[in-house]
Amino acid sequence: MIDFALARRMMVDGQVRTSDVTDLRIIAAMLELPRERFVSEADTDLAYLDTDVPAVRAAAGEQVRHLLKPMVLAKLVQAAAVKAEDRVLDVGCATGYSAALLARLARSVAALEQDPLLVRLACENLAAVGAGNVTVVTGALTEGWQRDAPYDVVFVNGATESMPRTLCRQLKDGGRLVAVVGRPPVSRAMLYCSVQGDVSGRPIFDAAAPLLPGFTAPPAFVF
Repeated sequence: MIDFALARRMMVDGQVRTSDVTDLRIIAAMLELPRERFVSEADTDLAYLDTDVPAVRAAAGEQVRHLLKPMVLAKLVQAAAVKAEDRVLDVGCATGYSAALLARLARSVAALEQDPLLVRLACENLAAVGAGNVTVVTGALTEGWQRDAPYDVVFVNGATESMPRTLCRQLKDGGRLVAVVGRPPVSRAMLYCSVQGDVSGRPIFDAAAPLLPGFTAPPAFVF
């Protein structure tokens, strides 16, 4: 039987701390949250591996959704510089692990998901870990959640092939958006900041992540 507490400690010590994640709030949250709860029962032995873990078992032909690998998740969250008073939008919360982590850092989290099964699982999991400051909302991931905008932080829980402009428009002045942008092998974790309505981005580290549904880049016109 797996000792999940030991697995969490090994994940943090071997994957997170060694990747220059120094925010003690993130480290404490990742040591406490039962990541194994947020994957299917058949995959709990994969929960703490250095990889993107399937959130649920998908039927043939369906796109598999994942929990981001711990190192990428932790570094993205640290780059977003989430403060205790911040309002956060978690785009593509899947089964709720990223939202549970963000909830330990922020005032409130809107956890956006479009898949009905994932919405149900996220609600159950977040209630189980006591994330009372998270509201799970349902809608198209590409559209964000305008109803509660603007946000201090938008966390894109997966990859997008191009800058997510619709989501960037939901940032308040001084707000930050983090995402993995591009296609492997040239994808990078990006930090976008909104200043007086203008949004600019910069790469923060090389990374890859599973593509979120709807976040493919539009076809480029070729002469």
